[in-house]
Amino acid sequence: MALRLLLVEDDPRLGPLVADVLGEEWDVTLCADGESALLAAAAQYFDVMVVDRRLPGIDGTEVVETLRQRRISTPVLMLTALGEVRDRVSGLDAGANDYLVKPFDFDELTARLRALTRDYSGAGPGIEIGGWSFFPDDSSITSPYTGRVMLTEKETAMLRLLASEPARAFTRQHLLSAVFARGEQLGTVDTYVHYIRRKTDRDLISTVRGVGYRLGTPA
Repeated sequence: MALRLLLVEDDPRLGPLVADVLGEEWDVTLCADGESALLAAAAQYFDVMVVDRRLPGIDGTEVVETLRQRRISTPVLMLTALGEVRDRVSGLDAGANDYLVKPFDFDELTARLRALTRDYSGAGPGIEIGGWSFFPDDSSITSPYTGRVMLTEKETAMLRLLASEPARAFTRQHLLSAVFARGEQLGTVDTYVHYIRRKTDRDLISTVRGVGYRLGTPA
Protein backbone atom coordinates (compact mmCIF):
# COMPACT_ATOMS: atom_id res chain seq x y z
CA MET A 1 0.00 0.00 0.00
CA ALA A 2 1.45 3.38 -1.02
CA LEU A 3 2.39 5.80 1.74
CA ARG A 4 -0.03 8.71 2.16
CA LEU A 5 1.19 12.22 1.36
CA LEU A 6 -0.59 15.52 2.00
CA LEU A 7 0.42 18.19 -0.54
CA VAL A 8 -0.54 21.78 0.30
CA GLU A 9 0.05 24.03 -2.72
CA ASP A 10 -2.16 26.91 -3.90
CA ASP A 11 -0.62 27.41 -7.36
CA PRO A 12 -3.31 26.10 -9.77
CA ARG A 13 -0.69 24.84 -12.22
CA LEU A 14 2.11 23.69 -9.93
CA GLY A 15 -0.12 21.90 -7.42
CA PRO A 16 -1.65 19.38 -9.85
CA LEU A 17 1.73 18.91 -11.55
CA VAL A 18 3.50 18.06 -8.29
CA ALA A 19 0.60 15.82 -7.26
CA ASP A 20 0.81 13.97 -10.57
CA VAL A 21 4.56 13.39 -10.29
CA LEU A 22 4.46 12.35 -6.64
CA GLY A 23 1.43 10.17 -7.36
CA GLU A 24 3.71 7.68 -9.10
CA GLU A 25 5.13 6.76 -5.69
CA TRP A 26 2.69 8.13 -3.09
CA ASP A 27 -1.03 8.24 -2.36
CA VAL A 28 -1.41 12.04 -2.71
CA THR A 29 -4.11 14.31 -1.30
CA LEU A 30 -3.90 17.87 -2.69
CA CYS A 31 -5.14 20.89 -0.73
CA ALA A 32 -4.99 24.48 -2.03
CA ASP A 33 -5.10 26.36 1.30
CA GLY A 34 -4.11 26.01 4.92
CA GLU A 35 -7.61 25.61 6.31
CA SER A 36 -8.46 22.64 4.10
CA ALA A 37 -5.04 21.15 4.86
CA LEU A 38 -5.70 21.23 8.61
CA LEU A 39 -9.11 19.65 8.06
CA ALA A 40 -7.53 16.89 5.96
CA ALA A 41 -4.83 16.27 8.59
CA ALA A 42 -7.52 15.96 11.26
CA ALA A 43 -9.61 13.58 9.16
CA GLN A 44 -6.98 11.00 8.22
CA TYR A 45 -3.44 9.85 8.79
CA PHE A 46 -0.58 10.92 6.50
CA ASP A 47 2.94 9.51 6.43
CA VAL A 48 4.49 12.78 5.24
CA MET A 49 3.40 16.29 4.23
CA VAL A 50 4.67 18.81 1.68
CA VAL A 51 3.53 22.32 2.59
CA ASP A 52 3.98 25.50 0.55
CA ARG A 53 4.97 28.42 2.74
CA ARG A 54 2.90 31.11 1.04
CA LEU A 55 -0.76 30.07 1.20
CA PRO A 56 -4.00 32.09 1.18
CA GLY A 57 -5.49 32.61 4.62
CA ILE A 58 -3.48 30.42 6.97
CA ASP A 59 0.08 30.37 5.66
CA GLY A 60 2.35 27.33 5.62
CA THR A 61 4.24 28.27 8.76
CA GLU A 62 0.98 28.58 10.69
CA VAL A 63 -0.19 25.24 9.30
CA VAL A 64 2.92 23.50 10.63
CA GLU A 65 2.72 25.29 13.99
CA THR A 66 -0.92 24.25 14.36
CA LEU A 67 -0.10 20.63 13.51
CA ARG A 68 2.60 20.56 16.18
CA GLN A 69 0.30 22.19 18.73
CA ARG A 70 -2.17 19.38 18.03
CA ARG A 71 0.65 16.90 18.67
CA ILE A 72 0.66 15.70 15.07
CA SER A 73 4.34 14.99 14.42
CA THR A 74 4.08 13.75 10.84
CA PRO A 75 7.26 14.75 8.95
CA VAL A 76 6.80 18.00 7.00
CA LEU A 77 8.83 19.28 4.07
CA MET A 78 8.22 22.96 3.42
CA LEU A 79 8.31 24.37 -0.12
CA THR A 80 8.94 28.05 -0.72
CA ALA A 81 10.27 30.66 -3.06
CA LEU A 82 11.86 32.33 -0.03
CA GLY A 83 15.47 31.18 0.07
CA GLU A 84 17.02 33.47 2.67
CA VAL A 85 18.58 31.80 5.71
CA ARG A 86 16.16 33.58 8.05
CA ASP A 87 13.23 32.19 6.04
CA ARG A 88 14.55 28.63 6.28
CA VAL A 89 15.21 29.03 9.99
CA SER A 90 11.72 30.35 10.71
CA GLY A 91 10.16 27.48 8.78
CA LEU A 92 12.20 24.90 10.66
CA ASP A 93 11.52 26.62 13.98
CA ALA A 94 7.79 26.36 13.24
CA GLY A 95 8.19 22.58 13.22
CA ALA A 96 9.07 21.66 9.62
CA ASN A 97 11.56 18.80 9.24
CA ASP A 98 13.06 19.88 5.92
CA TYR A 99 13.00 22.84 3.55
CA LEU A 100 13.22 23.00 -0.25
CA VAL A 101 13.44 26.23 -2.25
CA LYS A 102 11.56 26.73 -5.53
CA PRO A 103 12.31 26.03 -8.29
CA PHE A 104 13.31 22.51 -7.30
CA ASP A 105 14.23 19.27 -9.00
CA PHE A 106 11.64 16.50 -8.65
CA ASP A 107 14.34 13.88 -8.08
CA GLU A 108 15.60 15.87 -5.10
CA LEU A 109 12.07 16.33 -3.75
CA THR A 110 11.28 12.61 -3.91
CA ALA A 111 14.67 11.68 -2.41
CA ARG A 112 14.08 14.02 0.53
CA LEU A 113 10.60 12.57 1.08
CA ARG A 114 11.96 9.04 1.07
CA ALA A 115 14.59 10.09 3.62
CA LEU A 116 11.97 11.69 5.86
CA THR A 117 9.78 8.60 5.90
CA ARG A 118 12.75 6.27 6.43
CA ASP A 119 13.95 8.33 9.37
CA TYR A 120 10.45 8.33 10.84
CA SER A 121 9.60 4.68 10.42
CA GLY A 122 10.26 3.78 14.05
CA ALA A 123 12.25 0.73 12.95
CA GLY A 124 14.74 -0.53 15.51
CA PRO A 125 15.69 -3.42 17.75
CA GLY A 126 12.82 -2.95 20.16
CA ILE A 127 10.36 -0.47 21.66
CA GLU A 128 9.68 -0.58 25.39
CA ILE A 129 6.01 -0.35 26.37
CA GLY A 130 5.82 -0.61 30.12
CA GLY A 131 7.32 -3.97 30.92
CA TRP A 132 6.79 -5.24 27.37
CA SER A 133 9.28 -5.14 24.45
CA PHE A 134 7.75 -4.59 21.01
CA PHE A 135 9.74 -5.70 17.94
CA PRO A 136 7.93 -4.34 14.86
CA ASP A 137 10.50 -5.71 12.41
CA ASP A 138 9.58 -9.30 13.19
CA SER A 139 5.95 -8.68 14.28
CA SER A 140 6.41 -9.79 17.87
CA ILE A 141 6.10 -8.48 21.40
CA THR A 142 7.74 -9.97 24.45
CA SER A 143 5.79 -10.35 27.64
CA PRO A 144 7.50 -9.85 31.02
CA TYR A 145 5.59 -12.94 32.20
CA THR A 146 5.06 -15.45 29.39
CA GLY A 147 7.65 -14.65 26.71
CA ARG A 148 7.26 -13.91 23.01
CA VAL A 149 3.86 -13.23 21.41
CA MET A 150 3.46 -13.08 17.63
CA LEU A 151 1.34 -10.34 16.03
CA THR A 152 -0.38 -10.16 12.66
CA GLU A 153 0.61 -7.59 10.03
CA LYS A 154 -2.30 -5.27 10.92
CA GLU A 155 -1.76 -5.64 14.66
CA THR A 156 1.90 -4.77 14.17
CA ALA A 157 1.08 -1.76 11.99
CA MET A 158 -1.41 -0.41 14.54
CA LEU A 159 0.93 -0.87 17.49
CA ARG A 160 3.85 0.62 15.53
CA LEU A 161 1.80 3.75 14.82
CA LEU A 162 0.70 4.13 18.44
CA ALA A 163 4.29 3.62 19.62
CA SER A 164 5.63 6.23 17.17
CA GLU A 165 3.86 8.96 19.18
CA PRO A 166 3.21 7.48 22.63
CA ALA A 167 1.86 10.71 24.13
CA ARG A 168 -0.69 11.23 21.35
CA ALA A 169 -4.29 10.07 21.35
CA PHE A 170 -5.09 8.87 17.83
CA THR A 171 -8.64 9.10 16.55
CA ARG A 172 -10.21 5.92 15.24
CA GLN A 173 -10.37 7.57 11.81
CA HIS A 174 -6.62 8.19 11.84
CA LEU A 175 -5.91 4.60 12.80
CA LEU A 176 -8.33 3.34 10.17
CA SER A 177 -6.78 5.38 7.36
CA ALA A 178 -3.20 4.54 8.38
CA VAL A 179 -3.52 0.80 8.91
CA PHE A 180 -6.43 -0.51 6.88
CA ALA A 181 -7.50 -0.48 3.25
CA ARG A 182 -10.05 2.01 1.99
CA GLY A 183 -13.61 0.86 2.54
CA GLU A 184 -13.08 -0.64 5.99
CA GLN A 185 -15.41 0.53 8.76
CA LEU A 186 -14.43 2.28 12.00
CA GLY A 187 -15.42 -0.82 13.94
CA THR A 188 -12.42 -2.59 12.41
CA VAL A 189 -10.15 -0.43 14.58
CA ASP A 190 -12.00 -1.47 17.73
CA THR A 191 -11.79 -5.11 16.68
CA TYR A 192 -8.02 -5.00 16.25
CA VAL A 193 -7.53 -3.12 19.52
CA HIS A 194 -9.44 -5.99 21.12
CA TYR A 195 -7.19 -8.55 19.36
CA ILE A 196 -4.01 -6.84 20.61
CA ARG A 197 -5.32 -6.52 24.15
CA ARG A 198 -6.38 -10.18 24.19
CA LYS A 199 -2.89 -11.27 23.10
CA THR A 200 -1.03 -8.95 25.46
CA ASP A 201 -2.39 -6.77 28.27
CA ARG A 202 -5.57 -4.72 28.40
CA ASP A 203 -3.54 -1.68 29.50
CA LEU A 204 -1.17 -1.91 26.51
CA ILE A 205 -3.61 0.32 24.57
CA SER A 206 -5.63 2.92 26.48
CA THR A 207 -9.04 4.16 25.43
CA VAL A 208 -9.26 7.97 25.40
CA ARG A 209 -12.92 8.80 25.81
CA GLY A 210 -14.30 10.97 23.01
CA VAL A 211 -11.07 10.71 21.00
CA GLY A 212 -9.83 7.19 20.29
CA TYR A 213 -6.78 5.28 21.46
CA ARG A 214 -3.22 5.90 22.66
CA LEU A 215 -0.36 3.73 23.84
CA GLY A 216 -0.92 2.55 27.39
CA THR A 217 1.42 1.93 30.29
CA PRO A 218 1.05 -1.69 31.35
CA ALA A 219 2.89 -2.76 34.47
